[in-house]
Amino acid sequence: MPLAGTGMLLTSMDVDGADEAEFNRWYDSEHLEERVAIAGFLEARRYIAHKANPKYLCLYSTQTIEVLDSSAYRARLASPTEWSKKTMACFKNMIRAVARITYSRGNGRGAALGVVRLRPASGSEDALRAELKVKLDPADLDGIISMHLIESDPALSGPTNEIPSAGAGAGDWFVLIDGTSASAISATLAARFAAAPAHAAQVSSGIYDLMWDLANSDIAHA
Repeated sequence: MPLAGTGMLLTSMDVDGADEAEFNRWYDSEHLEERVAIAGFLEARRYIAHKANPKYLCLYSTQTIEVLDSSAYRARLASPTEWSKKTMACFKNMIRAVARITYSRGNGRGAALGVVRLRPASGSEDALRAELKVKLDPADLDGIISMHLIESDPALSGPTNEIPSAGAGAGDWFVLIDGTSASAISATLAARFAAAPAHAAQVSSGIYDLMWDLANSDIAHA
């Protein structure tokens, strides 16, 4: 499947304009590599909003969801760098979802990403999966490379000691749409997610542009 592994950490946040340059310097110079170097992490992709909130988004792919509850990951959470402590204190509107990748269809990943956040109706998870399976087929969509569903684990998602401000909705699901352009993503959102699925509330949707990505193999022998 186009996404690496079967686990994913999705983080998204805003920062004040006065903190933005330092935030980006920290992410690009320290944080992304630090996380991707953890055992079981495969890669990360960092995005900025084209038309979305919050402004910044990062997807970390892991071998399994259990990696995101491993001793290696927990040790890193328990011992943030001083730069991390300072920068994470500036996060606003934080989303932190530890998720299983349950659908991933297509071939490859795109320069633009659509994100649809869903809140499943209690007891309707199987019906929602069946409904989304029909929607998440990129075969007849121009400019759409692949489509995915990730389902958050409520026990693992939400706040950490590093980021106590992570907000509500720890059990939310996310549809991810990889495309070649923002216009292709916009057309797909309009065609397939203009209205909420029958078995979920649609919390938000948006479009992001890829900033850069990093694979574990890029840094393994550094």
